[in-house]
Amino acid sequence: MSHYNHLTPEEREKILILYMQKHSISSIAKQINRNKSTVSRELSRNAINGVYSAVNAQVAYEKRRINCRPVKKLTNTRTYDYVKEKFLKHQWSPEQISGRMKYEATNHFMSYSTIYRGIYAGMFDTKKQQNSKGNRGAIRKLRHRGKSRHTKDYVEKRGKIPISNPIADRPDEANHRLRLGDWEADTIIGAKGKDRACLVTLADRKSRFLIVGKASAKKATPVGNVMINALKEQPCHSITPDRGKEFASHSTVSAALDGVEFYFPLPYHPWQRGTNENTNGLLREYFPKGLDLTDLSDESIQDKVNALNKRPRKCLGYRTPYEVYYSTALHLT
Repeated sequence: MSHYNHLTPEEREKILILYMQKHSISSIAKQINRNKSTVSRELSRNAINGVYSAVNAQVAYEKRRINCRPVKKLTNTRTYDYVKEKFLKHQWSPEQISGRMKYEATNHFMSYSTIYRGIYAGMFDTKKQQNSKGNRGAIRKLRHRGKSRHTKDYVEKRGKIPISNPIADRPDEANHRLRLGDWEADTIIGAKGKDRACLVTLADRKSRFLIVGKASAKKATPVGNVMINALKEQPCHSITPDRGKEFASHSTVSAALDGVEFYFPLPYHPWQRGTNENTNGLLREYFPKGLDLTDLSDESIQDKVNALNKRPRKCLGYRTPYEVYYSTALHLT
């Protein structure tokens, strides 16, 4: 570990005085308690035509210190605009932005740590946000984790539905994500109330490709109809839903989809269908709790789904679900 300290203005003044008195470099170094090579470099760098100025030497030193520092990558206008668009407009995480840059081998690559530092430094905040109290700017766009789904003493009050197959019987091809067509299913509600519309979400385990349809109510029949319409033209080998009553008509869905089997996770084990749980968290950025989904058009919903399907994922090597599902390549940077 280096313990070297740069020369101070006071030391440069002493060097000037001793130098003007014709002291040798060794003598000057001994009197200021420095190595003679330090004094020699100082004089060779900053003496002009044999004349040394402590003031000019200090100014030159400060300029060199500024110039030797690396240029912040987010000061590049093109890079800044790209990161800002993907983070604020398309809701990409810093890691997704960085990973996709590396995947496409762009010449303006930066680490996700650099992007996080820019966010926390307020580089993406508006002037109004910068002047407000608290974290009201771009930092609020970061996804927060660790929130409990239920309290410790929560008791399940929903009705029970018949279970066709436990998740332990699900084929290895589905468990190890070896093929397309193994789906996880769930629903997202907006504003609470009887007969309010909900979104039926279907996430492919291998590609993370997302299909979403709107059901008129969070009930078994409309939810089942949405699933049938969504999957009838897609590869479908298995479906893993949660245990909500809205999936009570799974036998009807199975019959309509050429006998595809349903596999149900254990109670209170959401991680057994974690792909869908994570995807629902991403969808909440577009459809927050309390939003009435009834009047949303299918086009507006599909627009957000397309944005997610074309968002790079770390688990896919920063490819997008769309690229994996359709075996194609996109240019996004």
